[in-house]
Parts: sequence; structure tokens; C-alpha cells
Amino acid sequence: MGVEQRKSRKKPAFTDTAEVKPQAVSGEGSETPTAGSGSESQTGNGQLMEVILRRENLFEALERVRRNKGAAGVDGMAVEELGPYLKQHWLELREQLLSGNYKPQPIRRVEIPKAGGGQRKLGIPTVVDRFIQQAVLQVLQAEWDPTFSEHSYGFRPGRTAHQAIAQAQEYIGAGYAVVVDIDLEKFFDRVNHDVLMSRVARRVTDRRVLKLIRGYLTSGVLENGIVSPTDEGTPQGGPLSPLLSNLLLDELDKELERRGHRFVRYADDCNIYVRSERAGERVMAGTKRFLERRLRLKVNEQKSAVGNASERKFLGYSFTKEAPPRRRISAQSLRRFKERVRRLTTRGRTLRLVVTELTRYLRGWSGYYGRTEWPTQLRELDQWTRRRLRRYVWRQWQRPKRRYRILRRHGVPARQAWRVVHFGPWRASLSQALSRVLPNAFFTSLGLHSLAG
Repeated sequence: MGVEQRKSRKKPAFTDTAEVKPQAVSGEGSETPTAGSGSESQTGNGQLMEVILRRENLFEALERVRRNKGAAGVDGMAVEELGPYLKQHWLELREQLLSGNYKPQPIRRVEIPKAGGGQRKLGIPTVVDRFIQQAVLQVLQAEWDPTFSEHSYGFRPGRTAHQAIAQAQEYIGAGYAVVVDIDLEKFFDRVNHDVLMSRVARRVTDRRVLKLIRGYLTSGVLENGIVSPTDEGTPQGGPLSPLLSNLLLDELDKELERRGHRFVRYADDCNIYVRSERAGERVMAGTKRFLERRLRLKVNEQKSAVGNASERKFLGYSFTKEAPPRRRISAQSLRRFKERVRRLTTRGRTLRLVVTELTRYLRGWSGYYGRTEWPTQLRELDQWTRRRLRRYVWRQWQRPKRRYRILRRHGVPARQAWRVVHFGPWRASLSQALSRVLPNAFFTSLGLHSLAG
């Protein structure tokens, strides 16, 4: 590493803000104040910006942005350039933030394929804005998260999708086997700014922070070379968006709790569990009214429904009808898995490279779906994946004479070998002859990950 590169990795010398009086900030000298301690909260003391700009918080935000990496925003600045940029410009940025004059840059719009089809719009802030958002997030999340509902699991520290699935499974096992499955239509794109900011203002009194958050909501979108205003929505891609979405939907959680419902919410995916379809239809109608009137949110009619929990999916899983219910990988998740493996096992690369890329995907996939309580699914997927690889190799061998020589070399009888060489790739991949040449142990030796363990 050269001298210039070593210098660029030094931490910027963040200058401390003016001292905040101890009586004005709860938990003085503490990173995360205790909720409900009786002292005034950090978010409601009018000097929240000074808390956000503390050195320790800024260093933590910088390290988090570096770890998360990510693409450049509209200014083209890479994450690696953030540290040197802050060393040079921090005093100017700090003054703008303290005076309430900082103006976020527009986000860069990109579209990525959604797992269920269609495109998901992501908004990529500049790395400087990601850094500032992260610093704001760390302070607000420490204060707000302890006040959120126990039924909310998405984008919260120490809470996971698997915990949400386990809670849903518990409700179903207790006899609440009908689910009111609510999906919000383009939630992140359609959040009403005034409704959201009114909820933020209930917790934050520092006008500079309120202005900054609204600035991130209304900063505009760069798409096809044109910057367009943003009148609604909280763009997916920025650190603050998940927290703001939880703040808004916590009002739904509290309403469902007040009504005594059993429910699980993960981001904008909310499932309410009841005993009968009649009760479910009633709950669906009441919840839709609440969302539309109070939060100005619309339910996606195509994806939302009332039905038996065994016939609906939740966070990629479904549940069996037996008692107690067992969780299993949903049919839709299985289809997506096979689509991805098909794409990874196309021609044009060496088998070793294909197995390396495939294993990377399989490890990540099994980390989430490996908790199925229906292990047959994993064994069948292992078999299917190896069959795809045998098909891949068979296509690489191409000519019948070459296939015949390879089969004979591995001890396949001549008559059997001659019959198999005329099979199509998918039929050949299931033959005993090809399994003899390419046994399971061969793929294991290449490092292929097994879903079934």
C-alpha cells in the first residue's frame, strides 16, 4: 500500500460541537439512554443536532457506511472517497448542519428485479448523505426502537424474520389458523410526507433535524438525466427509510394491539391471525379503513387476502395444516430458487467457476431457508441442483463420440453408453451412466455446498 493510499484511510478529524448542557440531554455520557428513565429524551430536547454531531456517533456512522459499501450517488463519489472528503470539508458540513442550512442532494434512481416479478425502485443517496443519515439513524433508533410494538420485527436491532415466522407459527398452532394477509401498495413510494413528518414532530423538537429529515424526503430523484421532485414516498436505499417506515406503521401496530388482535408485522407485510374467515373479512375491512383514513396508505388488493394460513406465504415460508403446524419453504420461494440456479448453470464458463458461484448462492440461501421443518425439501433441491450440473457438463461434451468415449472410460457398458449418448441433456442428467461418471462425491470435491448438510 502506497503512502497516499495509507493517508486516505485515516479517520477525518471531526470537530466536537458546542458542549450540550447535562440537564438538557438524558443519559449524559452514555451512548444509548434508557427508555422510560424519566429524564428528558435526546430527541425531544431541542439540541438533537448537537447529539447527532458528537464525535463518537460520527465515527461510528463513518465505519458503518464503509462496511455497507454500496454504489455511488448522483455526484459519483465512491465510499472509499468519503473519508478524505470529510477531512477536507467537515467544518463546512458541520456548520451547515448546525445552522439548519444543509441541503441533501437528489437521489439516484435505479430499478432492480423484484423476486415476484416486476421492478423495485431504489433510491441511492450520495455517500455524504448516507453518512449523515446514518448518524441521524443511530441516535433516533436508540431512542425510538424501545417504544415500538413487540409485534414488529422488520429492520429492528436484535429482531429477525425468523422470529416473526416463529411467532406466526405459534398463533396458528394456538388455533388462529385464518390469516388476514395485508400488503401495502408501493408503500415506500407512497408514504404521505405530511403524515410522516407529523409523527416525527411528535418525538423531535429540534427544528434543524426536522428540516433535515424532510429534506431527505423531498430532495428529488435523478432519473434518465432529469431531476424530478418527490412529493411522496421515502426512498428505499437510504439508512433512514426503514426507521421512518417503522415509525409510521407503529401507529397501525398500536391500533391492532388496542383491538386485541394477534398479529405479526415485518416492514410493510402485516399478517393478522383470527379463528374464522368471517372474522377475517371483518378485520380486513376495519384495517383497510384505518390505513386509508389515518395513515393515507392503500392496501394492495391483488396481494392481500383472507385465507387459511396453510395456503398463504409469509416471508418466504408457508405452514402445514397438521397440528402443530410445521413451517416449510413456500412454493414461490422454491420456484425462485430454481430460476436462479438455472441462470447460474448456463454455458460459457468452466464447471469449477459455475460451482463456485453456485455455492456462494446456496450458502446464503440455506442460511435463511435452512430452517424449514420439512427437510425433504432440501434433499430434493440438492438432487435437482446436482442434476442441473450434470446437464451442464453433458452439454459441454457436445458430440456423441466424445460422450461415448468418456462414458466407456468410466466403465459404462458399451450398449448402455451408446444408448445414453443420444439422450437429450435433461434426460441424460438423470441416467445411471452419467451419475457413475459424475457422482455426488465429485461435486463435493469441487466444493459444492449441500443444502441438506
